[in-house]
Amino acid sequence: MTDLSSRLEQLSPAKRALLEKLAARAGGTAAAEPIRPRDGGGPAPLSFGQQRFWFLDRLQPGTPLYTIPAAFRLRGRLDVRALRAALADVVARHEALRTVFREVEGTPLQVVLPAVPAPLDVADLRALPEAARAAEAERRVREFLRLPFDLSRGPLLRAFAVRTDADGWTLALGVHHVASDGWSQGIVLRELAAAYAARSGAGAPPLPAPALQYPDYAVWQRGWLRGRVLEEQLAWWRERLAGGPAVLELPADRPRPAAMSQRGAKHYGRLPAEVAEAAEALARAEGGTPFMVLLAAFQLLLGRLAGEEEVRVATPVANRGRPETEGTVGFFVNTLVLRGDLSGDPTFRELLARVREETLGAFAHPDLPFERLVEELAPERSLGHAPLAQVSFALQNAPEAALRLPGCDAEETSPDLGVATLDLDVHLRRTARGLEWMARYSTDLWDAPSAALLAARYERLLRGALAGPDARVSALPLLDDAERARVLEAWNPPPRPCPQDSVPALFAAQAALTPEAPAVSYGGETLTYAELHRRSLALAGELAARRVGPDARVGLLAERSPDMVVAMLAVLQAGGAYLPLDPDHPSERLAFMLDDAGARVLLAQRALLERVPGFAGEVVALDTPHPPAPSPTRGEGEHDDADPREALPRNGGGWRASSEPGGGLLADADSLAYVIYTSGSTGRPKGVAVPHRGIVRLVRDADL
Repeated sequence: MTDLSSRLEQLSPAKRALLEKLAARAGGTAAAEPIRPRDGGGPAPLSFGQQRFWFLDRLQPGTPLYTIPAAFRLRGRLDVRALRAALADVVARHEALRTVFREVEGTPLQVVLPAVPAPLDVADLRALPEAARAAEAERRVREFLRLPFDLSRGPLLRAFAVRTDADGWTLALGVHHVASDGWSQGIVLRELAAAYAARSGAGAPPLPAPALQYPDYAVWQRGWLRGRVLEEQLAWWRERLAGGPAVLELPADRPRPAAMSQRGAKHYGRLPAEVAEAAEALARAEGGTPFMVLLAAFQLLLGRLAGEEEVRVATPVANRGRPETEGTVGFFVNTLVLRGDLSGDPTFRELLARVREETLGAFAHPDLPFERLVEELAPERSLGHAPLAQVSFALQNAPEAALRLPGCDAEETSPDLGVATLDLDVHLRRTARGLEWMARYSTDLWDAPSAALLAARYERLLRGALAGPDARVSALPLLDDAERARVLEAWNPPPRPCPQDSVPALFAAQAALTPEAPAVSYGGETLTYAELHRRSLALAGELAARRVGPDARVGLLAERSPDMVVAMLAVLQAGGAYLPLDPDHPSERLAFMLDDAGARVLLAQRALLERVPGFAGEVVALDTPHPPAPSPTRGEGEHDDADPREALPRNGGGWRASSEPGGGLLADADSLAYVIYTSGSTGRPKGVAVPHRGIVRLVRDADL
């Protein structure tokens, strides 16, 4: 076991200072009693993390979502007998790997089974054509790793060796998350290599007994995390995560389904060494860590894409702050939810300071299990998204999970089980070549090109932030030149000129073109364009005589009918603006609208006048015949049987109140056409004034 204190001595001054601040913020948490072996060897309670996996397994038995997969290509002489014995040695050392879960009187308990040989399946593909062996080995490994676990019977660790030629193998290890985590995987692989070396040399494994077994930790956790300790942890997290958006909706290729299928894929990439070094330099300058710099850029990316000022990102922590847990196999990992505050358009340096403060606070309160936090905050539960956070981000710093078997060269592969528990799960690891990273994404939401685009945008944003940390976050580059050109030019048609016509002008032109075509049909009555034009002009003349002119508001109270269309057009031809009044609305609302809009004239069907008994202006009955309007284009001596197109006004149909012949339009594109009122459901109803330009643009220029 690596001595924790010696590792702390090797830390840089900046990291030691951060640890001191974490310890100070943690308060009494660090002073808890040490973890001691439990009394007896009987059944033990589940840890909080185990309880979550047990519950999820009851909901979805046999799912591969919670399998920790590992696979290695081996080149050399593999001693299968020694490998089988070494696996048995490792399982015998760690109770978590031979634990099953039984329900006793409605309560789940973990029961440790006696040490038994771990299952190791072996397949030999040398009988297949050489060209087909690699693909077949990959298929069988993936199929093996997707096999379901039975938590009530075990085993929770199993292995599979596939031989492809005389000295070529693929070794796969699968373990359920309820018994292991990333840190534990490193322990298992190191001990497996040591046990294999001893067994292949016919000796006993030279490994000291573990200082702690996982059931001991579960008993301790249940006894410690309660009362004042639990309430202190809950109080801090309640304050940090109260409110905020329940779901982070990023631009996706498809709408979020009501129930996520939990199918996923992986996208791999690498940030060059110079980017990693620049992130480390900025972290040192600001008293933070590279994780904080990388997280700040990631939260900024999410906020920019989602259009949110607050984003929540989950991050896994090893949660092995106690020395006695360092060599123990089991599920210790906890999930912390980090709140990102992008409000006020800060500089990236200011954003980094916020992230640093948030991260320090969260890492000083790492012991509250995520599942207990969800229970406390009680967010709306849905099969369509994970609770509290739908995106995860991690910078891996656990001991590397490498396999080094004597006599074999091992190359780790990354088997993809095709699953995703979150919308997006990003893992980075610092290497000599830079920052290697993997993004697991939900294929319910994204396709592979979109995942690659997301990664490219993150690198672009990060590079911009590192080059100019004092720039406002809104100014940092998100799109490359090609994307910018596509958004600003290819996706936007050339601008159209603003409409310059009025509604009466367009209607007059159509009436002159098709005078006998049906214009309005309702309830068995049909008006041609010519008839509609004549009737509306006659009514417009009456309105003009009542001093209805440019922008004057005229109330219009009518049931759906041709009369209503005649009235609307007449008001516009007179130069006024109509105010539609719904006969089904209360009289008080109708009176308010007439008064608020300043209407002096009311056009109404006579049967509806009782709806506005207190109106003090002039009333024009729609269902009373109106004298025909004089035609500005009909000459003296022309007869009624003249071509109806010659009887239509040539000036666009606008009514002129003066006695000058012909004349021009009273309404132009900027004149008021109508006033429409809001419902008032959120307060006092408000009138919205719409000019002719808006109607003309919608009818003539919109892409319908």
